[in-house]
Amino acid sequence: MSACSARVGVGKWIVSKMGGHDHGPPYTVPSYKQFKIQGIWQLEELEKALQKKGLKDPWIRNEAWRYHPGFGTKAKRFMLCVFRGFPAGLGLALLTVGIQKALGSDDGHGHH
Repeated sequence: MSACSARVGVGKWIVSKMGGHDHGPPYTVPSYKQFKIQGIWQLEELEKALQKKGLKDPWIRNEAWRYHPGFGTKAKRFMLCVFRGFPAGLGLALLTVGIQKALGSDDGHGHH
């Protein structure tokens, strides 16, 4: 039996895959060949500096994605990370304050 099965009727088993729905993997691994340092001046300069010292970085292409225009600048990625939920949070906070004002919610801390 698999890790996920259910008994239906007498002696009959329905066997399904864990997670069900047969959607397949949630992602596809991109090919390493699409990430090249040619055309990325920062990585080309790093490669030249390493060559002058007789060194080579075989993993330098792993940094190429950072310079792809689809990922934006460091500042843009930072702002997206920090403020991603800000509009929804602000809207919910205003909604909460509005509901409390409309219903006359009193928290009992008015006079000390």
